[in-house]
Amino acid sequence: MNKVYPSAAAALEGIIRDGQLLAVGGFGLCGIPEALIDALQATGAKDLTVISNNAGVDGFGLGKLLDTRQIKKMISSYVGENKEFERQYLSGELELEFTPQGTLAEKLRAGGAGIPAFFTKTGVGTLVAEGKETREFDGEVYLMERALTPEVSLIKADVADLSGNLRFNKTARNFNPAAAMAGKICVVEVERVVPTGSIDPDDVHLPGIYVHRIVVNPTPEKRIEKRTTRDRK
Repeated sequence: MNKVYPSAAAALEGIIRDGQLLAVGGFGLCGIPEALIDALQATGAKDLTVISNNAGVDGFGLGKLLDTRQIKKMISSYVGENKEFERQYLSGELELEFTPQGTLAEKLRAGGAGIPAFFTKTGVGTLVAEGKETREFDGEVYLMERALTPEVSLIKADVADLSGNLRFNKTARNFNPAAAMAGKICVVEVERVVPTGSIDPDDVHLPGIYVHRIVVNPTPEKRIEKRTTRDRK
């Protein structure tokens, strides 16, 4: 089975539609699938619910889809660095399910593991707990959180082999493996593809069984969110 597609647009063909629940890997601008986000924008799909730690920055990453009003709801743990995100949320144009970062990661991990829900102390007694079931264990109150199972996951890795086995580049791994495992269909953007067997089994960060489609983007921009420098005298 050939998992490699000739372009990001081709990799999304037939699997994107209005109103979908999507997961997008990355943390800030680190490890985001730049080409796949551009291709998603080009589909014109609207009313999307997107699971992602944050929504990029103004005009880059998922920020592009906020500019074109294609995202109806974000499920995120961080909303800084994006003025348009803030504006849309405060004006009521964008729904937000604000989720503690560890809880968000576990909701994706649980979805990939086939676990429908789990209990956590995080969020008990706060706005996060509103409308959710609580239960007491050993004298402590815990909050029940439902797993996330997006219809499509868009992720970024450094290297894939032809079978879809992935290796990530250091901190760019972040939310990507969890998002990949949770998605019913996973599309990965990589910088290079190697023959099956070229990645040592101990170096495989995510098995190819979770990956359905691969697209190569050898020269991503890899923009930095903030760069602070000082003069050296």
